[in-house]
Amino acid sequence: MDGTMGFAKFNSCCGCFVSSFLLVLWFCLPSILCLSNSNIITSTQNITDPETMVSPNSIFKLGFFSPENSTNRYVGIWYNNMSELTVVWVANREKPLTDSSGTVMIANNGNLVVLDGQKTVIWSTSASNISQNSSAQLLDSGNLVLQQGISNDGNNTVSGGILWQSFLHPSDTFLPNMKLGTNVKTGEKQLLTAWKDQSNPSIGTFSAAVVPLNIPQVFIWNGSSPYWRSGPWNNRIFLGVPDMQSVYLDGFNLDSDSKVGRAYLSFSFVSDPLFARFVMDPEGKLVEYRWDEENNNWFIKWSAPNTECDIYGNCGPFGSCNALDSPICSCSEGFTPKSTEEWGKGNWSGGCVRRTQLQCERSNSTGEVGKADGFLKVNMMKVPDFADWSAAADIKQCEEQCLSNCSCTAYAFDINIGCMYWSGSLIDMQKFSSGGVDLYIRLAYSEFGRKDSKVIIITTVVIGTAIIGVITYFSWMWTAKLRGRKKMKKNMDLGEVSTDLSDVGMLEDGIMTSKRRELPAFELEDLAKATNYFDTANKLGEGGFGIVYKGTLLDGQEIAVKKLSKSSGQGVEEFKNEVMVISQLQHRNLVRLLGCCIHGEEKMLIYEYMANKSLDAILFDPTKRTLLDWKKRFHIIEGIGRGLLYLHRDSRLKIIHRDLKASNVLLDEELNPKISDFGMARIFGGSQDEANTKRVVGTYGYMSPEYAMEGRFSEKSDVFSFGILLLEIVSGRKNNSFFQEEAPSNLLGHVWKLWSEGTILEMIDPALLEPSIQVEVMTCIHVGLLCVQEFAKDRPTMSSVMSMLSCEIATLPTPKQPGFIQRQITSDTESSSRNHNIFSVNDVSITICQAR
Repeated sequence: MDGTMGFAKFNSCCGCFVSSFLLVLWFCLPSILCLSNSNIITSTQNITDPETMVSPNSIFKLGFFSPENSTNRYVGIWYNNMSELTVVWVANREKPLTDSSGTVMIANNGNLVVLDGQKTVIWSTSASNISQNSSAQLLDSGNLVLQQGISNDGNNTVSGGILWQSFLHPSDTFLPNMKLGTNVKTGEKQLLTAWKDQSNPSIGTFSAAVVPLNIPQVFIWNGSSPYWRSGPWNNRIFLGVPDMQSVYLDGFNLDSDSKVGRAYLSFSFVSDPLFARFVMDPEGKLVEYRWDEENNNWFIKWSAPNTECDIYGNCGPFGSCNALDSPICSCSEGFTPKSTEEWGKGNWSGGCVRRTQLQCERSNSTGEVGKADGFLKVNMMKVPDFADWSAAADIKQCEEQCLSNCSCTAYAFDINIGCMYWSGSLIDMQKFSSGGVDLYIRLAYSEFGRKDSKVIIITTVVIGTAIIGVITYFSWMWTAKLRGRKKMKKNMDLGEVSTDLSDVGMLEDGIMTSKRRELPAFELEDLAKATNYFDTANKLGEGGFGIVYKGTLLDGQEIAVKKLSKSSGQGVEEFKNEVMVISQLQHRNLVRLLGCCIHGEEKMLIYEYMANKSLDAILFDPTKRTLLDWKKRFHIIEGIGRGLLYLHRDSRLKIIHRDLKASNVLLDEELNPKISDFGMARIFGGSQDEANTKRVVGTYGYMSPEYAMEGRFSEKSDVFSFGILLLEIVSGRKNNSFFQEEAPSNLLGHVWKLWSEGTILEMIDPALLEPSIQVEVMTCIHVGLLCVQEFAKDRPTMSSVMSMLSCEIATLPTPKQPGFIQRQITSDTESSSRNHNIFSVNDVSITICQAR
C-alpha cells in the first residue's frame, strides 16, 4: 500500500515537473526561434554557433562560417540568400575557433566580443567610454554597429550614439556607402587587407587605402612597398585609371579636408549598390565584382593592376611605361638609361638620367648663363607620384611657376585640380592609349635643338609627300567630276535623276562609307512649284535647321520639304548625316525619306507628308490635346518605343537618335507616331555601346546628364529622352514649363516630388482621370521615372521598357531620383530605395497589369 502510494506521488511530481517544463518551454520558444531572425545582439540575447542574425531586409547575415577547405570557425558577415557564400567582413581573422563552441555576445563592459568554448575572449570591439547599456545591430548596408542603448524598432535606424562600427574596421571588402579613409593627424586608417589565401582569412601581404597627402590617391601596398596607385583624384575620376570615364557611370565620391589631412572615399554604384563590391584579393589585385542575377553568380567588372605597367615604379625614375610597346619601358625625351646593360636585360628599376643638365642647375653650380629651360609635352599620361599643388589660375601660370622654381622637374594642369608640379625624380609614369592628362617635362634648351633637327627632316619628307598626294588627288577629282556630270546629264535625259551619296561626301565619324547608296534626287524647280515657291501659307513648322513646307507633286503626292537655312546652326554635316542614316531605315514608326535636293547652296530633304504635323503641336495645345484620349496617347507611346527599339536593336545599323523630343515625333492622319529629324543621330559599330563627343548637340531638357555634362552618349541617352517624352504625354505639360513656378523647376522635379509624397495622380492630365485606365497610366509614370534616372546604368533598355509597358514584366523596380532636378526634393523613404526588396518609395508599385 505504501509502495503504491509512493509510486503515485512520484508520478504526480513527475507530471508537475513535465508540465512546468513544457510551460516554460512554451514561453521561451518564441525567443529561441526569433534569435536566428533578429538583427540585434543585447546583453540578454547572444548568438551561439551555428545561430545567425540577418539585417532588417534580409540582405546581409552575421554568424559563424568555415572558409573553403578549412574546418576553422570564424565570425563574419556575408550576403544572405545567395547561391555562394560571399564573406564581406571577418571579426576573429587572426584567432580562429577550432570547434563549434563559439559565442557572440555583449560583455559586461558593453563591448561586443567573441568567446570560445572556455569563455575566453578571442576578439572584441575594444570601444571605450560606454556609459550605458549597449547593443549590436546588423544594418542592410552590411555595417555591424555597436551603439548606445537598444533599438526597439528593429530597422536600419541606430537608436543611440555609435560606439564602434565594422565599416571603420574593414577586412578585405569595400562596400557601397563605406568610407575608406585616412587621417594623418590621428593615424586612423580604414585599410583593406587581403586574406592570406582563399581558405585563410588572416591578414595577407597586400593592402589598400586612400592616401590624402597633397592630392588624394588610392594605393595598394605589397607589405610596406607601394604596388599600385590610382593617380590623383580630380573630384570626378582618378586620373591614373584610364577606363574610369565619368562620375555618372562610376558613382565615386571623395570627401577631403586638407586642414586636418583627411580623405574618405565612398561609392554608390548605379545598377544595384547592394550587390557591387571591391575586394583586395590575396594576389594583390583590387577587384570590382557585380552580381549577375540572371546567371546567379558574381562577375568581374574591373580590376587593377592588370599589366606590368600598372606595377608601381616598374620603369624606375624618369622611365615611362607603355603596355603596347616592346620593350614596355622607355626613357622620356632628353633622358637616357642609367645602366644600358641592365636596361638591355629587362631590368628597368634603375630608370633614366638626363642627357643635359638643366640651365638653372648649371647656373647655380658654375654661374653659367644660358638659354632658359623648356617643357616637353607628353600626351595621355598617368602623372608621376609625389605631386605637389600650387594655386595657379591656368596652365600658363602653372608653367611660369614651375619655370621659376629650379627644383621643379615637371608640371600638369587639370581643370578640376589645378596646377600639379613635381620636384626631383619622376616616378611611376605610364603612357595610356586613352585618358590620362598632358604632362610637361622640363628639359634643357639644347634638347629641343636636337628634337628640332629631327623634326625638320621628318617635316620636309612629309610635306613633299603631301604635295605630291594633293596634286594626284585633285587630278583624280577633276576627272571624276567630269564623269559625274556626264552621268547626271544622261540620267536627266532618261528622266531617272539620282544622287550618289558618296559623291556628296557622306562621312560618319570621319570614316568614308564604302558602299554606294542611291537616293532619288529632286529638282529645285519641281520643289518650288510643289510648295508654290515656298509660300509661307505652306509652312508646316520651323526649327534650328530651317523651315518645313508642305508640297504637292505633279502626280498628286503630298510631301514635306525640309529646307536647310543658310544661317542654320545645324549645317551641312547634319544634312549629310540625316541623308545617310535615314536612307538606310525602314520602319512604320520612322518617318520615310523620299529624296533630297542639292542645288548650289540650297540643300533640302523631302519626306512623306504627315497630316497631323508634330506631337507637340497637339499635346501642348489646350484645345487640341483633348483629341488625344488615353488610348491614342498609349498608342503613340508604344509607337515611339517600337521606333527606338528598332533603331537600337532591330535595324541593320545601331543608331542613337540624340534629339528625341515631342517636336521630332510626327503624326499621320490616323495619329500613328513617326520619329523624325536624324541630323544629330550617330551610327554605332556592332560591338560599340557608348561614344564620346566634344560637341554636345540636342535639346536641353531632353538630354541625359552624362551626355549634357560629359558628352557621353549611348542608347541609354535615348532612353532618358523617351522617359521625358512619356511623362510629357501623360501630364500634357512640357518639361520646361515650370520656370515661373516656385518649385520645382521642371517636370521631372514636379513628378518626383509628387511620387515621393504619394500624390502622383496630381500630375496626370485631367482629361485622363478615368478609374478604368488608372493602373495603365500609373505603369507609364513608373516606367517614365525608371527611364530618367540620373545614372545611365540604372535606366532600362528599350526592350525592357517595351516589356514593362506591355505588362510582360509585372513588378517594376523602384525608381531613384531623376537627373537634373532640384536636389532638395527628397523623401524620408529615399534610403529605402537601396533595399533589395522591390517596392516603390510611395508604396504604389505597379504589380497588377490588365491585358489590352
